[in-house]
Amino acid sequence: MKKVRIAQLTCGAEYSGVQKEIYDAAEAVGAEVFFPDIALADVERAVDAFGLDVKSADLKLMIARAMALVEGKVEADGVFIGTCFRCAEAAIVRNELRRYIPEHSKLSVVSYSFTERTTAGTLLTRMEALTTIARRRALLAREEQTGITMGVDSGSSTTKAVIMKDNKIVGTGWLPTTEVLKSAEGAVNQALEMAGLTREDIQAIGTTGYGRFLIGKHLKADLIQEELTVNSKGAVYLADHQRGASTVIDIGGMDNKAISVIDGIPGTFTMGGICAGASGRFLEMTAKRLGVDITELGPLAMKGMGKNVPMNSYCIVFGTQSLVNALAAGSSPEDVAAAACHSVAEQVFEQQLQEIDIKEPVIMVGGTSLIEGLVHAMGQLLQTEIVVPPYSQYIGAVGSALLASGFVKGE
Repeated sequence: MKKVRIAQLTCGAEYSGVQKEIYDAAEAVGAEVFFPDIALADVERAVDAFGLDVKSADLKLMIARAMALVEGKVEADGVFIGTCFRCAEAAIVRNELRRYIPEHSKLSVVSYSFTERTTAGTLLTRMEALTTIARRRALLAREEQTGITMGVDSGSSTTKAVIMKDNKIVGTGWLPTTEVLKSAEGAVNQALEMAGLTREDIQAIGTTGYGRFLIGKHLKADLIQEELTVNSKGAVYLADHQRGASTVIDIGGMDNKAISVIDGIPGTFTMGGICAGASGRFLEMTAKRLGVDITELGPLAMKGMGKNVPMNSYCIVFGTQSLVNALAAGSSPEDVAAAACHSVAEQVFEQQLQEIDIKEPVIMVGGTSLIEGLVHAMGQLLQTEIVVPPYSQYIGAVGSALLASGFVKGE
């Protein structure tokens, strides 16, 4: 199979020990990373034309390489933009380029702020998404599900299964992720029972999430695909907005995803987070500390005033400390719940949403989209009405089932 060519626009990766990790991540997904070849004379011309006055020669080179890609002087299948997280000037260039390239070309872009400890493992899903977009653009364009298909999403906290038949969801399953295969089997059996079907009735299977490879092999899946492209597709499908621009936010149990989507295909996307304090895990801990079920946290938060409670959840340890201190000082459970939801929304806004262009509608998916207080807090920050589609908590499984129908015989 021909390797997908990913153009690398970075500053500092070659000197920080991260370059080998970038190469390894690309190699693992059948891609090759290359630096666009340009003439020295093109650098000053490009910087002048771009209109961004930077001092670093490496950043000037990044700009020139980006312009060469946009102008078609260098061919690529996708673009990886990375800069050191410590450099403010590099962050400005990174953010400008990740807007500029999709606006002036059809190239998909992933941007990343790396540290000296960045590994191939942390980059793997990003590289896999870029290769998926390049290789499966026709599959990602699918807008209707056909036949009888199943999608399984093995997440860090929960495992979901969805069965679809003739463009309708007919069965769902949901279990905590403990033993990966055992949780998947349980969720699949729940979905089959609800649908009134047997395994023999299923015509194609798709898997996604952290356990996608293990489960995919176990179920003999037709499609094993990373969650960035799958969740994008599932989100716009459920929100009935498969054409045009939209923004998908998925605050997960272990990491978060923010994806700028155009016609169902990711344009720019980011995932991760500084700490679990900005994830659904922190909200689970908040609910436990307040003595309520996670499903009760959202309504509780809607009755409170988050500004009454100072909270910093960048770190889940310090966030929990703020939580304990607030309760010890006499803050109401409602105010604490509201503060926790606002804190998570704020950190996602600062850590992820600065990396993409936010276009309406903004679609929130995943299990945390059912927490009303969190959705409300995100809407306040973005000054827009957040769309939470039906079955939003099954987003990865729905996207997998939808895309898997491309493998149904006769399609």
